Amino acid sequence: MYKLMAYIERDPETGLYVGTVPEISGAHTQAETLDELQKNLKEVVELCLEEMTSEDKKRLPEFIGIQQIEVSV
Repeated sequence: MYKLMAYIERDPETGLYVGTVPEISGAHTQAETLDELQKNLKEVVELCLEEMTSEDKKRLPEFIGIQQIEVSV
């Protein structure tokens, strides 16, 4: 069992939700709803993990947290 974090944005041009799992190269997808996005992300992560070697899986980084940073320009 793997616990991974997904980064989710909403594309202002298309209105679609876009999800990326930064720990896994190529693990990204989009959908019209958050529920559909979660389903799509699970599918793409499963496919990516199936293609990874056991050594690659051992090297997956550990998620620590997210920080919001404010800057003024």
